Amino acid sequence: MNQRRPPIAYYSDTFVLPLPEGHRFPMQKYRLLRERVIADGIIPPDRLAVPPAATDEMLMRAHTADYVHRVQHGTLSRQEIRRIGFPWSPQMVERSRRSVGATVAAAHVALHYGVGINLAGGTHHATADEGQGFCVFNDVAVAARALQAEGVVQRVLVVDCDVHQGNGTAAIFADDPTVYTFSIHGAKNFPFRKINGDLDIALDDNTEDDAYLEALERGLTRAFEEANAEIVFYVSGADPFVGDRLGRLALSKQGLAQRDRMVFSFCRRAGLPVVVVMAGGYAVPIEETVDIHVQTIRLALEYLSFERQPH
Repeated sequence: MNQRRPPIAYYSDTFVLPLPEGHRFPMQKYRLLRERVIADGIIPPDRLAVPPAATDEMLMRAHTADYVHRVQHGTLSRQEIRRIGFPWSPQMVERSRRSVGATVAAAHVALHYGVGINLAGGTHHATADEGQGFCVFNDVAVAARALQAEGVVQRVLVVDCDVHQGNGTAAIFADDPTVYTFSIHGAKNFPFRKINGDLDIALDDNTEDDAYLEALERGLTRAFEEANAEIVFYVSGADPFVGDRLGRLALSKQGLAQRDRMVFSFCRRAGLPVVVVMAGGYAVPIEETVDIHVQTIRLALEYLSFERQPH
């Protein structure tokens, strides 16, 4: 009898967060992304799964108990809700927990099969005690802490190529030498108060492919040398794209493909498992963002083995 193969990727787009008419967050991109990876034959439907929700115990390894409690019970202040950018609702809480759960689940898949994918995630602006920038909980921080708590890894590298600096991740791990945070981002973009990580490369507005890739290669070389990591979390981001409304950089789709190839090549040479999360993307039409995310997933599965037997 054939044993059922494990999921490659996890999705949480069926947990819909109600948003007011005209809200600028492109919530539908997650459903469109799942439909595309199936339609394009990149991931068979039986290799996609809905993740379990992240538990309080998981969340409180990266977030304060008070913050987790106030998110759960809807007692955030008006200012805190405005900073997050989503209206509070029970559906917001559930979707946020599921998206974090997807990164935790993908991390376990990556450890055994070389790569695991969350078709959402990359909520890198959430700090220990507050959310911001459409990020409620920090999925990568929670997943890294989960693996460490289980004793399956000790040292983690976060490679963050979203156009916005990963300030929340940097803040959570500021005093933790076991998690190395590398962010390459727009210098003048959100967040306007950056939190220094282990390595930050800030790029001028309208930076194009060649300059970006040169800076990325320099950063990856240093990060992989210094991190001494056992697993990589890749916060990919579609928003360095020239057509992104919130991006301010000028990468082509081809340049973004080269970005992904470079990251995955470094990971493959180092023999490290990789957790791929999507992060931001705000292009119009939305299909441009979906194209870039699909491209990242396709390249991840080309470069990284996901059929290695568990050890």
